[in-house]
Amino acid sequence: MVHLGVVEEGKEEKSWLQPKGKGKNGRKNGDGGVLRAGEISWWSVICALMKGRTAMRVLMIESIKEIVESITLSLQLRWPEAELLTVAEGTRGIELVEGEAPDVVILDLDLPSMDAFEVLSQIRLFSDVPIIVLSKGDDEMRRVRALEMGADECITKPFSPMEFLASVKALLRRAGMSELREGRLPSFISEGLTINFTTREVFICGEVVKLTPTEYELLTYLVRNEGRVIPHRALVEKVWGSEYIGDPYLLKKYISRIRHKLGDNAANPQIVIAERGVGYKFIRPPD
Repeated sequence: MVHLGVVEEGKEEKSWLQPKGKGKNGRKNGDGGVLRAGEISWWSVICALMKGRTAMRVLMIESIKEIVESITLSLQLRWPEAELLTVAEGTRGIELVEGEAPDVVILDLDLPSMDAFEVLSQIRLFSDVPIIVLSKGDDEMRRVRALEMGADECITKPFSPMEFLASVKALLRRAGMSELREGRLPSFISEGLTINFTTREVFICGEVVKLTPTEYELLTYLVRNEGRVIPHRALVEKVWGSEYIGDPYLLKKYISRIRHKLGDNAANPQIVIAERGVGYKFIRPPD
């Protein structure tokens, strides 16, 4: 059985949709009942490839009971194997991101106890977990700010279950579905830069570079089209979808962040090159 409702501050509510016992990672799955579909979902396969466990783990940082119930039901119906952990307090949410290693975080920008932007900022200091933010429909500036701070998807309130699930699936395509394709490719290795397409890790001179799922998707798309100029619109559609009509400067901001993390001089870039008025291309670092 799935237990719904908003938890008290400092406590978390677990809706484990798996049987008792330990998973492959050695952690207890919890004490909830069994809710399984007739066959394993595609996301379960992706998670097994990515993290060695058989179910997606979702952390929801939300204080409004009705939203918690709506999202829980939507996730349960679409991904019966999912593990859902819900907290109402931002500080506890940060702790659970670090301790529970969720696959997706859902963060409401209207938390009563802690500034949600501070929660987002703190999470991005140590984790590149995909983050979906929930925002009021008339608050465009806050949505843009959240995306600039590292959120990967923004959903406006109120939203329908179908809209929510479509947004989640779009994010999962960027953060995980490409794993099935990339897993067949050899790692990209060049002077100082290595990309392991199987583990989705990026290294500079042997040191891991922390990229968000969106940054990783942009970089790998450019790398796989090495030397070819990719138009702005093609990059936006690849990462944010063909319906995206938000901040026209968002792509430029993400490219800037990628350059910074790769150590590419913004004043004279050598790796991610802009073709004015056209798009961007990736140039292999010289050996």
